[in-house]
Amino acid sequence: MESTSLGAPRISFKRHVRVELIPGGSVYLVSHNGTFALSGTHARAVATLLDGTRTLAEVREALASTCSSEELGQMLGRLSKANLVGFRGSSKAWQPRDTEADTYWDLAGYDGDRVDLGRASVDIVPVGKIDAEQVGEACRAMGLNRADGTGAVDLSLVFCDDYLDRELDAIDRRHRALGRAWLPAVTSGAVHWIGPVFDPEAGPCWSCLAARLSEHRQGESCMRRELGGSGSTRPPRASLPATRAIGVQLAILQAAKWLAGTRGDLSGHLWTMDTTTLELRRHVVERRPQCPSCGDPETVAAQARAPIVVRSRPKATTSGNGHRSLSAEQVWQRYGHLADPVTGVTGEIRRDPRAPSFLHCYLAGHNRALRSDRLDVARAGLRSRSGGKGASDIEAKVGALCEAVERYSASRFGDEETVLDTFRGLGPQAVHPQDCQLFHPRQFGGRERWNAAHMAFHHVPAPFDETAAVEWTPVWSLTTGRHRYLPTDLLYYRADAADAPVRADSNGNAAGSSLEDAIVQGFLELVERDAVALWWYNRTRQPGVDLASFDDAWIMDLRERYARTGRRLWVLDLTTDLGIPAMAAISKRVDKPAEDIMLGFGAHFDPQVALRRALTELGQLLPAVAGARADGTGYGLADPHLLGWWRTATTAAHPYLLPDSLRPPRHRSDYAYVPRTDLRDDIDHVRGLVSRMGSELLVLDQTRPDIGMPVVKIIVPGLRHFWARFAEGRLYDVPVRLGRLETATSYDELNPIPLFL
Repeated sequence: MESTSLGAPRISFKRHVRVELIPGGSVYLVSHNGTFALSGTHARAVATLLDGTRTLAEVREALASTCSSEELGQMLGRLSKANLVGFRGSSKAWQPRDTEADTYWDLAGYDGDRVDLGRASVDIVPVGKIDAEQVGEACRAMGLNRADGTGAVDLSLVFCDDYLDRELDAIDRRHRALGRAWLPAVTSGAVHWIGPVFDPEAGPCWSCLAARLSEHRQGESCMRRELGGSGSTRPPRASLPATRAIGVQLAILQAAKWLAGTRGDLSGHLWTMDTTTLELRRHVVERRPQCPSCGDPETVAAQARAPIVVRSRPKATTSGNGHRSLSAEQVWQRYGHLADPVTGVTGEIRRDPRAPSFLHCYLAGHNRALRSDRLDVARAGLRSRSGGKGASDIEAKVGALCEAVERYSASRFGDEETVLDTFRGLGPQAVHPQDCQLFHPRQFGGRERWNAAHMAFHHVPAPFDETAAVEWTPVWSLTTGRHRYLPTDLLYYRADAADAPVRADSNGNAAGSSLEDAIVQGFLELVERDAVALWWYNRTRQPGVDLASFDDAWIMDLRERYARTGRRLWVLDLTTDLGIPAMAAISKRVDKPAEDIMLGFGAHFDPQVALRRALTELGQLLPAVAGARADGTGYGLADPHLLGWWRTATTAAHPYLLPDSLRPPRHRSDYAYVPRTDLRDDIDHVRGLVSRMGSELLVLDQTRPDIGMPVVKIIVPGLRHFWARFAEGRLYDVPVRLGRLETATSYDELNPIPLFL
């Protein structure tokens, strides 16, 4: 056929497609991706013309009398989307190439006619143990030229034993200086690591990846510290000649794809292949805007120096466990990649295997709020892992992800905004840490004896020295519209802060689908724990909550399911002078001597959400005792403080755990709840509450730029923690003001059992 468009590309079926024209009119397209039937009145005529000798204009002209341009466009669009047709060769003299390699490139989505690997040059850089000749032979088989040191290099292949080998840092710096891309690979073990391609012009650098990888080496880091620099922290080598060959070939294949034109996918992902199971997985690698090597290390500090601006944020959902600006499904779709055992901020999120089937409980990585230099300490306690709970599976799964991100974002990385000064030197801008920690002077006096006998998170630090120079970080006051300063160690977790005079905990930390969402959730946690402290340490009798009055089928079904497992379930109202519904869900065993008493707490403007939160938190902690047996064995944790409570505590000995029989239970209609449709309105309401109690609503934006999920730390000086902190103030005054007690509880009469959650 004589072409009328000599410079235009030809359109044809891809090489991986075989066209079968069946007598009678049927058209089948046979590909490695499946067999497709081409339907439609003009299918046969179109299929006949897509042989690579015509331009699109010529195909359109040949069908002008029988098929409209719109019909042809729709058919070709579907075929192109399915990777079945494409353009190639603009020269009239173009001849189709039918080698297996060309067919592969077409199948992979490349233009086989344009893939010319023979012009590319790759440099092989061995860091670990690697057979350079084997790699060179693999390059030659792929059609790649190995650099000889005299010409330009298009890509470097770096074979190593560990992606955290410090030599890779120098390699990355050198390649960025040269403007040359490089691809790392581990092919010497049972699990191969390939990629990403580090391109100086775009995408992440090695330091971006290393920052994430190191977070998944907690056990190795603990062991290295205890070894004191001696001994190895790496496992023995495990590989076979076949596995090493597979790894090399995979690395060469990815290099060839890069040289063939792929960019975003290869620079944004790392692939792992487990040769024992042949499982291949892809892990997202993101650029860190705050990266000291390829970004701006001042990003996080600048964020802390900026004012917090609260914007209108309509609520997308008001059901389940909270009022959010995105649904749980939307949050998972946006941030689910952060749950990754290689490049995520937490490992895979999985259902708690100890949980009864009717509970939705998920576990994420270790709880960074309980950071320790020792692995056994880091894994002790009810909250040793980040977790999520909910009335549905997706709520619980997203909850676990958000808690893991919250803990990660609140960890000290060294790029936070700090000012070195004394409390007295900062003057009125500084908030005294005692106003937040709220320890009693008598606790400081007996702290060594107390610390030796109690869990780590109940430890009392040394008194704060107002004349000592320490690091301070600005927090924004939503009450006064100005910055205040708090000690950095009170705001960010670090593993070596055990003996510091101030130490961060998770109270008031929250992640959310928006900054406003996170602010509201962080404040509600403060309200919840304040309410719990006023009840627990004063041991006041509180009214029960009428579960049936909420007309919630999920709640009633839950109570029935607890009964089937030999447990009784009830809820107490703990609402304080703040007027925000706060509740405690309590459950005990009734089929064996040990009652295994468990508790869960919740607070929210909406009393139904507060109730659901308390019940789901109870369910989240229940797996620790779900397998307990009558002989005292089967508990999910071995901490002696927890075991002592479960095995010996009874409601008869602790009557404050039971509903007050002298007062009627609280009905849903007893709560004065006014729904609001915008999270900004909730924050305005909170500002008013905090101002009336004579305090400030302080916010630290802890969002990490490379993660994006909003995270905040909320501080309201004066509100109580539910841990053992016995300073004067609300703990003693509010129960009297509310009529729960006639006179304030004395220090010596406070509950001697610190809350163990």
